[in-house]
Amino acid sequence: MSGPGRVPTGKDENPELAGLPHWLYPAGFWVGVALLAAGVLLPEWAAVGVIWVAAVPVLAALWVALSGWRLDRRLSVAALCALAGLALVVVVRQFI
Repeated sequence: MSGPGRVPTGKDENPELAGLPHWLYPAGFWVGVALLAAGVLLPEWAAVGVIWVAAVPVLAALWVALSGWRLDRRLSVAALCALAGLALVVVVRQFI
């Protein structure tokens, strides 16, 4: 396992302690780009692309919170706090 002062050397060694796999966030981003590009030709897909781009950070936080709970609880709690803050913004926004 990588510590703060140690650089991962092996191909199979994960440089992140309990975070996202290195491919997950970029894959979500490029799916969003493809959906937005499709929205240029098919306008009904534009809303799907916007929703997907907004959902990628939420899905990433859920992934970190659930998959890393046993490895790094502080990171998981931070991800859950970020999600709780986002939920609070959505709830308070309804009152404005």
